[in-house]
Amino acid sequence: MSDLSDLPATRVDYQTHPSRYRHWKLSFEGPVATLAADFDENGGLRPGYKLKLNSYDLGVDIELNDALQRIRFEHPEVRTVVVTSAKDKIFCSGANIYMLGVSSHGWKVNFCKFTNETRNGMEDSSQHSGLKFLAAINGACAGGGYELALACDELLLVDDRSSAVSLPEVPLLGVLPGTGGLTRVTDKRKVRHDLADIFCTTNEGVRGKKAKDWRLVDDIVKPAQFAAKVQERALSLAEGSDRPADGKGVVLGPLPRTIEPDALRYRHVTVEIDRARRVASFTVNGPSGPINALPATIAEIEAAGADWYPLALARDLEDAVLSMRTNELDIGTWLIRTQGDAAAVLASDGVLAEHAHHWLVRETIGYLRRTFSRVDVSSRSLFALIEPGSCFAGSLLELALACDRSYMLALPDEPERAPKLFIGEANFGLLPMATGQSRLERRFYEDADQIEQCRAIAGMPLDADAAFQLGLVTSNPDDIDWADETRIAIEERVSMSPDALTGMEANLRFNGPENMITRVFGRLTAWQNWIFQRPNAVGEKGALKVFGKGDKAQFDWNRV
Repeated sequence: MSDLSDLPATRVDYQTHPSRYRHWKLSFEGPVATLAADFDENGGLRPGYKLKLNSYDLGVDIELNDALQRIRFEHPEVRTVVVTSAKDKIFCSGANIYMLGVSSHGWKVNFCKFTNETRNGMEDSSQHSGLKFLAAINGACAGGGYELALACDELLLVDDRSSAVSLPEVPLLGVLPGTGGLTRVTDKRKVRHDLADIFCTTNEGVRGKKAKDWRLVDDIVKPAQFAAKVQERALSLAEGSDRPADGKGVVLGPLPRTIEPDALRYRHVTVEIDRARRVASFTVNGPSGPINALPATIAEIEAAGADWYPLALARDLEDAVLSMRTNELDIGTWLIRTQGDAAAVLASDGVLAEHAHHWLVRETIGYLRRTFSRVDVSSRSLFALIEPGSCFAGSLLELALACDRSYMLALPDEPERAPKLFIGEANFGLLPMATGQSRLERRFYEDADQIEQCRAIAGMPLDADAAFQLGLVTSNPDDIDWADETRIAIEERVSMSPDALTGMEANLRFNGPENMITRVFGRLTAWQNWIFQRPNAVGEKGALKVFGKGDKAQFDWNRV
């Protein structure tokens, strides 16, 4: 079996459509949608492994992410999503072990990050959008399969004397559950830590009454009553949702984009890659056209559909970020720019705030929130460059606040041409980070006086000197120093160790309160990152390498 890291580079595309699904069956019945796992074992994203026993790879999760987006936007009548299996006696056996065994380290880490974001997104929709999830575990449920179930609001397990839930990664593979399993078992399911210890070191898992008693599932049901119980609980969950039965769905058509050797071009986002410098420039455009022509009412928003600026922006930016993460591993520094009319951005934000309780607007805010969070957790150096023509205002100012540094050009002799920043209401919690904080709160460590200063000048234009005095930008060079200062800063950054930068940036970006999601991204992924590189897991006799070959793993017994 060849190592996937030796294969020719193949661009991963995060865009798909239900007509092209190979792994999920999506169906609808009133307020309930069903996502049935029926993974095509010959449908792996890369050659070299088969997706047996409903084991998954990145391609399976790309379809899952797409299906969830279509449920959110195209089917507002859906209030509960049932996640189950179309295969007999198998719910999901988790991430494909052979795929992990032959993948490069970077591939494994990006795979885990995306699967984490997909499951976090399910919980985000449950919390903010009234879209509930029910895991109907109708067969063996192991590893990442159980982690998918854990992301649901309720878990029902068929009580057939054979179906069990398990997290066997430690004893079987010498690695950790990679999609939040350890954290959700304790933080969400509140499984007692000694029982969790047994559970996470047992190959065969836990079934039946013990699974319920240990809080690993909410209920167990005999096979003859299972389908009826699933329907009953799905409808019960739906009753607590306010998603509209008569809402007009928005069709998410093909994403307009052009992919070039050194550029990605969308309606509202352009990414240009400088391979010699190992730098990518992201330019995010604000709304186009006269402000008074922007959709302002629900009827106008519905008429615009997927072309409505905030929704279209979320789709463009998400695809650009995911594509650059996966397909351009050596492009370690992203320069973030904006272009357009700041007043139009603030007007668009005002519409979001005014209609925030309407299902479509609420879903769009959620999409933006999750997309901006993808920027936060991307393992890239982020520098904002604020130049003439920029529109870092309100929601787009969030992009600058997400960056590790921001440079704003001062033009004291040309005040009319000088770039301006605008704080807006969107900066005070509309699009929070994974910590639950606004990026202003993160920046100023929730200092009430500084936050109040920002609120007092909301909507006012801030030039480079004013923004620097308020602590909103890192540096404010004038036009004499701008080119040299930014060039040197970028060249220095690109010259540093990517490993050290990734660790440093993650530590500095997430300085706020911890919650379940930050622990999933922080503690767990940091440990998994390390363990994925250890010989005990991926050496010639490591557990992940010898799995399925009939050989026994050979461990270095030294504790580190």
